[in-house]
Amino acid sequence: MRKKHGRQWLVIGVTALATLLALVAISCSETMRSDPTPKKELTKDQRMAWWREARFGMFIHWGLYAVPAGTYNGKRVDGIGEWIMNNAKIPVKEYEKYADQFNPIGFNADQWVRMAKNAGMKYIVITSKHHDGFCLWDSKVTNYDIMDATPFKRDILKELAVACKKRGVKLCFYHSIMDWHHPDAQAPFYPNYNDTSKSNPNFDRYVDTYLKPQIAELIANYGPLGVLWFDGEWIKDWTEPKGKDMYAYIRGLQPSIIINNRVGKGRQGMEGLSKSSEDAGDFGTPEQQIPPTGLPGVDWETCMTINDTWGFKAYDENWKSTEELVRNLADIASKGGNFLLNVGPTPEGLFPRPIERRLEEIGNWMAVNSESIYGTTASPIGKPAWGRCTAKGNKLYLHVFNWPADGRLDVPLAGAKAGKAYLMADKKHAGLPVSGGQDKITISVPDAAPDSIDSVIVLVTNNR
Repeated sequence: MRKKHGRQWLVIGVTALATLLALVAISCSETMRSDPTPKKELTKDQRMAWWREARFGMFIHWGLYAVPAGTYNGKRVDGIGEWIMNNAKIPVKEYEKYADQFNPIGFNADQWVRMAKNAGMKYIVITSKHHDGFCLWDSKVTNYDIMDATPFKRDILKELAVACKKRGVKLCFYHSIMDWHHPDAQAPFYPNYNDTSKSNPNFDRYVDTYLKPQIAELIANYGPLGVLWFDGEWIKDWTEPKGKDMYAYIRGLQPSIIINNRVGKGRQGMEGLSKSSEDAGDFGTPEQQIPPTGLPGVDWETCMTINDTWGFKAYDENWKSTEELVRNLADIASKGGNFLLNVGPTPEGLFPRPIERRLEEIGNWMAVNSESIYGTTASPIGKPAWGRCTAKGNKLYLHVFNWPADGRLDVPLAGAKAGKAYLMADKKHAGLPVSGGQDKITISVPDAAPDSIDSVIVLVTNNR
């Protein structure tokens, strides 16, 4: 491992072979082809259908950065865990040593996928390669990967692909455009790998002989994939034309795939996220924030940490409560978005117990109320004072955070005819008394809320 990747020129010297291997893997092996060309090109709505239905997914940031777990040379390092190589100014050779210590013997792909599914998550997005350049699969274009550089020697992504297929969960990959380890990318920028003012004259070579062949491997060997989720697009050497070229390249390998907006110069905040035909990518990616009124007309997904960091940090105990997470899910769905909730496994391959407990509790809520999340659209009544609302067909799902003390829930729905209402938690769906007014519908509710976090009432209207 040290010989080959310590002297990256050897990889560069066999670029033609690397590219050929990637192409052969796609075109010649029927067993490995992930997405045979459909007879008719899918429309965007057809490609996005499963994603819009899902509404809830698991983000997993995992790699060598889990080993230092936020501490370098005995000192805690400020910032998020997966950025420790940059934030602690660790030289490439020093950082490579973490590969010798990465031996996640507790990793169980089926257990990970089961926990996600039990929490009501329909897809998993895992870091195939983060900014540090380390790969969680058996890549043929580098030895800086889980099989060649670590004592673990098991293909993480292969095991996850099998488990996801078994349990009916969509497998998706996060992949960093930037690479702090590669000499043709950001490695020469040390000690500030993230220096956005610098340019590497060999960056196009990195794209053609390393980045693209690795993307080809992921699609050919672990697909069909649900999403390719890019990041690191802010670097100077990445441009919107490069993003559009990458988008077309990937869609050529798997026409059904979904690609986020960071394949181009994707905007991560709310400002400027209005989708235009000039942008690359299929959906917007607000990070650690929920758009106040959603992003009408745009497919979007809020990605958010369950504590304060994406990658594992041993001393980050600032966990979001189950209440906050469930209400975030309802809030995001009520605005027409998806919720991608991140977990950071330990270097042993385990989810910290606070994460497991929250996933279990979210799963308990979803077991009763998932109908009010999956396949829903944005609220037609805005953000009522008592909570949130999602919609599907002629049903409104009223997510009541603040249970009315007077037993009357007013729904601001002008001109609607009074219909049936019932508690989602009531398996018999016994009706609740409903009365209609000129500008609202009033539902009589029990004295006590069925759920202290989010009680869902289904209102069936006669004119939706």
